Amino acid sequence: MGAVTDDEVIRKRLLIDGDGAGDDRRINLLVKSFIKWCNSGSQEEGYSQYQRMLSTLSQCEFSMGKTLLVYDMNLREMENYEKIYKEIECSIAGAHEKIAECKKQILQAKRIRKNRQEYDALAKVIQHHPDRHETLKELEALGKELEHLSHIKESVEDKLELRRKQFHVLLSTIHELQQTLENDEKLSEVEEAQGTSMDADPKP
Repeated sequence: MGAVTDDEVIRKRLLIDGDGAGDDRRINLLVKSFIKWCNSGSQEEGYSQYQRMLSTLSQCEFSMGKTLLVYDMNLREMENYEKIYKEIECSIAGAHEKIAECKKQILQAKRIRKNRQEYDALAKVIQHHPDRHETLKELEALGKELEHLSHIKESVEDKLELRRKQFHVLLSTIHELQQTLENDEKLSEVEEAQGTSMDADPKP
């Protein structure tokens, strides 16, 4: 009954620890079976312990093979993950390049839009001004008018200069006339004084 119980325990352990976590227990069980086999009293008991050891060894080999398969699978998964990681890194780098390119395109579009707005504003300003032919005609007319005004200015200045000279002559004449009047007045006073003096003196 005890052997059956040990087999059932081993089976349960294999079902529960199918990923190799119970290898230490299997080795311990193998050692115990080996000790029992060495101490077996009868041939039948020795054969029974021998079969257990073979069964335990088979279980250990199966567990080791399963562990190797899991290890190989993990390696393949790691390689696959590294490949996916590199692809993701490449995708991220490509996304950064696209973002940088999009930023450049946005800046260029902003510059084009700004230049277009400035061009439209300049075109509106130009539309409010006359064309070059009309401007030249207006400048020519203004030049002629300026020349005419310059002649008028020269004529007015000549007249002013003439009037200034005439006024100066007039002032000089008035001054001379005033001086002459003053001299005549003084002379009259002297003559009058002399006449009065002569009338006052008695005759001898």
